[in-house]
Amino acid sequence: MDNESNNSAGSKGFGKGKQDHGRSNLVVVSEILPDKIIIAPIQPRPIFPHIMVPLTFTGQELVEAIRTAYEKHDRFFGVVLVKNENREDYMKSQLYDVGVIMKIFKINQISEDTIQVVAQGLQRFRKVRAISREPFLKWEVKAHYESREKHDEEQKSYTMAIMSSVKELFKMNPIMQEQLKMILNQMTYDKPHMLIDSVASVLSADAEKLQDLLETFDLSKRSEKLLLLLKEEIQLTEVQEKIRKQIEEKVSKQQKEYFLREQLKAIKKELGLEKDDKSAELEKIENKLKKLKLTEEASKAIREEMEKLKMLEPVSPEFHVTRNYLHILTELPWGVYTKDSRDIAKARKILNEQHYGLEDVKKLILEFIGTIIKRQSVAGSIICLVGPPGVGKTSIGRSIADALNRKFFRFSLGGIRDEAEIKGHRRTYIGAMPGKIMQSLKQAGTSNPVIMLDEIDKIGMSYQGDPASALLEVLDPEQNNAFLDHYTDVRFDLSKILFVTTANQLDTIPRPLLDRMEVIKLSGYILEEKVEIARQYLIPRQMENHNLKKSDIRISNPALRTIIDSYAREAGVRNLENQIKKIMRQITLKEAEGEKGPFSVTKRNLEKYLGKPVFTTEQLYRRNVPGVSLGLAWTSMGGTTMYVEASAVNARSAGFRQTGQLGKVMEESSEIAYSYVRSLLTGDERYRDFFLKNFIHLHVPAGATPKDGPSAGITMATALYSLATNRPVKEKLGMTGELTLTGKVLPVGGIKEKTIAARRVGVNDLILPLENKKDFEELPGYIRDGITPYFADYLDDVLKIALKERTG
Repeated sequence: MDNESNNSAGSKGFGKGKQDHGRSNLVVVSEILPDKIIIAPIQPRPIFPHIMVPLTFTGQELVEAIRTAYEKHDRFFGVVLVKNENREDYMKSQLYDVGVIMKIFKINQISEDTIQVVAQGLQRFRKVRAISREPFLKWEVKAHYESREKHDEEQKSYTMAIMSSVKELFKMNPIMQEQLKMILNQMTYDKPHMLIDSVASVLSADAEKLQDLLETFDLSKRSEKLLLLLKEEIQLTEVQEKIRKQIEEKVSKQQKEYFLREQLKAIKKELGLEKDDKSAELEKIENKLKKLKLTEEASKAIREEMEKLKMLEPVSPEFHVTRNYLHILTELPWGVYTKDSRDIAKARKILNEQHYGLEDVKKLILEFIGTIIKRQSVAGSIICLVGPPGVGKTSIGRSIADALNRKFFRFSLGGIRDEAEIKGHRRTYIGAMPGKIMQSLKQAGTSNPVIMLDEIDKIGMSYQGDPASALLEVLDPEQNNAFLDHYTDVRFDLSKILFVTTANQLDTIPRPLLDRMEVIKLSGYILEEKVEIARQYLIPRQMENHNLKKSDIRISNPALRTIIDSYAREAGVRNLENQIKKIMRQITLKEAEGEKGPFSVTKRNLEKYLGKPVFTTEQLYRRNVPGVSLGLAWTSMGGTTMYVEASAVNARSAGFRQTGQLGKVMEESSEIAYSYVRSLLTGDERYRDFFLKNFIHLHVPAGATPKDGPSAGITMATALYSLATNRPVKEKLGMTGELTLTGKVLPVGGIKEKTIAARRVGVNDLILPLENKKDFEELPGYIRDGITPYFADYLDDVLKIALKERTG
């Protein structure tokens, strides 16, 4: 009989072979077997005695060993299962001690390192000792000869049980059926050892279990183990049969449902009750077209694609591509517009209700809205809201849409590196989609929404293209009336869209893009504004989000001011809202634990809710010392204050060093300040030698934070002059201004942000460049209140205001 075997040998193990059971006419076995034989390691399962099997060996060493066994060892060799494979040298793998003596009947060398043999297993053997490893593995073995005595009744019972289990197995397993039938037909009760080995050779048990069976020399114990393996095989076959039936039932049910559905479709189609997929799609598209006012170009493109769709079969990939393209084209709002609200009073009311403060910003926005209402067109109106995080840029965009009664759609440009994100992918690519602009129109459902392009200052650039350049066509009033998306490949009028962009800073926006936008700056909020925003918007919103009532919690004004000043000292209110959330969460936790309210948050118990203050007052120098001045700076996060320190070290020669991670421009400003102050004091006998005999060190604290810009020029010069003359700078005095080598004070930007930062830390006196006087006077009154400005044209003016009388 033939049986598939997975045994393989050689450097990588055996290949597949067939086993021939019980063909006595092919087997001529000597009564006495050799006790010194060549050993061939095998994998992945052992071979049993009495089995004829074809084997393939690979590897030069194994080929030579088999050839030697055939020619010089009467065609005898041994096969032993590998226990632990040595991946570097297969012949040094750890082997089991029990194997089978084989006799070669046919040999065929396929190549230099591959040989095929047909061999029969004769008897089990046990290893006595290893004789040699070179040139090939050779053992001394002791063969096990099966007893020829007549077997007792117990063994007959085992044999009958085995045959019964085999009959049960071949009924259940059609794969083994032919092999097992042949075994039963050829085996008799007087040769149980041959029956056991033949049955074991076709089982699918693990190699370790089969090796254990091979190593069992006692016939009764071997019979027991085989019965256990047969039982496991029967259980495995039962599980396989159960799974097979479940799958068949499921597949049959699905096929039945499929055929029934197809028959139902055919019947409905014949009766005119239902159309096929293609007709249904075409009808759906036709219905959409009735509601749209297509341009001539769009109408032509859609009709061509519909004709193409009619020619395609629904199973064709091109059918789905064309169908998706038509769906996207017909879902765009061709000729669909919302009617603009012309009520400017309503627009003002919406802006005032949704935003506290920002009067100058709201005034500019109302001017824009008024112009749009008057012209009945937004052509050329592209607003860019610039300001620190959390000042309300995105919510202002939503308020503009509400004021105009338009749909609002927002998407972020932050991190976009691919031009296709804006202008779409060409349809030749798998998974192609239209760009963000066309998708936003599809979502908005109108051709004149307010579209907010968030984080326009954070657009990336890569080898895939420059998205900023792609935006030029979108935002340019001269081009966007015929915008061409790569996917739709049909021009669409974007001129009715009001684009609102947001940014934290203008420096990173490409100049051609910036030129197309009207910039509105949001500088941030002062403490009083933050208190009102928290009272009117943030606290009520978070109470609703946390399912709290007004009677459950009360936050006092001093506590709120402390939160703003000590925990959320930024230009916007985002962090302030996070701190309020933190308080609300702790209140809800207390209620969940059974604690009864109302709960009161005061300045005294605030640390229990928020921990230690994050910020402390920036007036670090309680005792004014010479060489220290306070500057005002602008950052993308809003205005801030910044100390400048100068110290002198007695030295043999003059020198100047700056620290604090200063940028190139700021380093140059410090050198200008050093040169000018040194030249200024050269004519004074009291201070003439100060710079000659001292090494000057200028430092700007917060060394981990990069700093740059020219506006700290007069601050650094004042610190150096204060150090040289030993005259401290006045308390609560801040300054900003660029300095030239002639002592001229040049104007700087960010006056509003810097003034707000000064108010935030309690600095009431400010020195500003004379040319910034107009900027300060344009600030809202609530920002200027309590601030005493001094305007300087030259550094001499600064020093007269800033320095106290000489202390020594």
